Amino acid sequence: MYLNLLVKVPNAPGKLLFQKKAETTYVYYEISRTYDPEKQYTYPKRVVIGKMSKKDPEQMQPNENYLKFFPDEELPEKDVRELRSSCLKIGTYIVINKLAKDLGIPRVLGNYFSPKNLGLFMDLAAYSIIEESNIAQYYPSYAYNHPLFTEGMHIYSDSKVSGFLNEITDEQSAGFLNEWNGGRRHREKIYISYDSTNKNCQAGDIEMAEFGNAKDDKGLPIFNYSIAYDTKNREPLFYEKYPGSINDVSQLQYALDKASSYGYKNVGFILDRGYFSKRNIGYMDERGYSFVIMAKGMASFVKGLVDEVAGTFEKKRVHFVPEYQVYGITVKKKLYMTDSRDRYFHIYYNSAKSSSEENAINTRLENMKKFLLKNVNKDREFGPIYEKYFFLHHDEDTGVFVYPEEKTQVIDEELNHCGYFVIITSEKMTAKEAIELYKSRDSSEKLFRGDKTYLGDRSLRVYSDESAASKIFIEFVALIIRCRMYTCLKDAVREMDKKPNYMNVPAAIRELEKIEMVRQLDGVYRLDHAVTATQKTILQAFGINPEHIKYKAEYISNELKK
Repeated sequence: MYLNLLVKVPNAPGKLLFQKKAETTYVYYEISRTYDPEKQYTYPKRVVIGKMSKKDPEQMQPNENYLKFFPDEELPEKDVRELRSSCLKIGTYIVINKLAKDLGIPRVLGNYFSPKNLGLFMDLAAYSIIEESNIAQYYPSYAYNHPLFTEGMHIYSDSKVSGFLNEITDEQSAGFLNEWNGGRRHREKIYISYDSTNKNCQAGDIEMAEFGNAKDDKGLPIFNYSIAYDTKNREPLFYEKYPGSINDVSQLQYALDKASSYGYKNVGFILDRGYFSKRNIGYMDERGYSFVIMAKGMASFVKGLVDEVAGTFEKKRVHFVPEYQVYGITVKKKLYMTDSRDRYFHIYYNSAKSSSEENAINTRLENMKKFLLKNVNKDREFGPIYEKYFFLHHDEDTGVFVYPEEKTQVIDEELNHCGYFVIITSEKMTAKEAIELYKSRDSSEKLFRGDKTYLGDRSLRVYSDESAASKIFIEFVALIIRCRMYTCLKDAVREMDKKPNYMNVPAAIRELEKIEMVRQLDGVYRLDHAVTATQKTILQAFGINPEHIKYKAEYISNELKK
């Protein structure tokens, strides 16, 4: 992130390199050298600290690395707005303030941050939720028309925000996570949904950003990010960040150890098929953790299970689970030949899933057949996917492709398995209980969609490991608050006869942002109008009434008078 100001090019003889790309000249600063004894050559390690001004050859526009490597250089006073918008959007701020206090977040953070920095931390978290963005340079624009958590509701510049992100330490984030998890209920049985994603890194020298298997592949280096979510109490517990080249299966064991270190003993883990491995299941057994895990696709052992029970439960009402429109049956077996324990395999059938998968297979086969027929009388080979479904006949003399013949037995077998899926549990339970537990991880999946979509976090635009770690920390705290917003709204909808289209987090935020205070001729901020019926319904979900809005509006007005 580049700061919205200019500084003099540092006086660092022999350590600066100027490199022009397109119309921009970037300034590189040498931070170390590595000697290769085999090649007898020294390799310099450089980072970008800014880009040259196009108007003044002695000045440059700095980024976060400049703040890191030249901390004693004074920055010019610039773009620190003393004026504030005459119209402040206060609704979502009041909700976030209440929920954060209910969760005890300011109290926990206050043990690791000064009052000044605590306010800025909370403002950046609120900014992520309200503006669906993590770009620090736009924070002053947000602060211009919102009340703030900072002392005196002071608006800080983007350079101050960048400096703050570089100052947050691992000790502060670890301290928060220790205290946050220390306050959870450790005696009751809970199930932790563990899921991961990865984030693109658009700029900078981030050591944990490596090329790996990106889920949103933009050809950029990535790092992985995982969250453990308590499905019973419906709140995030902890997060992990790790290099992009490490896969999910390998990382799970470290997450299990971390859960144990936080004091979680009487827990089970709910995992998607990406974590399915003999090694992971064995490790959970060793740690004494139960598990609920989706089996991978139609692996051979899954097909065998389905074939054993097919036709015995799919049309019987006693096996129907109406909440999820599936039929389910449970079978007790060993997971693999050397397995020392019995596992419970819950086989499900969904007619709508069956129809959808059957149509997809038939459409794919028709497209493949059309492609094959276009290549008749041509000398060419086809890939293994075509060989799986077709006998590919070639002329014995010329070698050209003659015609395709469907492998009907293979295709029929695949069609017969449409609509089935299997969930495996380590503890004895019914098919209904197993799918209810597994579906409880839907909230954690929505949490990830919130992280990547609603919090503007598909990519990080930072230039240092410190800033990347700080943003992840702030956004995790924002996710805790946003998750509470989600569960409050969801619980309120359950009590309603109809589901209004404004009772979801993005729509609720848009509506709450319409609650405004206006600065009048005497310089005092006052509520612009009464709370509407729609806003009352939304606020009621968070335990807030119109009188509380008036009280908080008066508090904001008095703070701004100071």
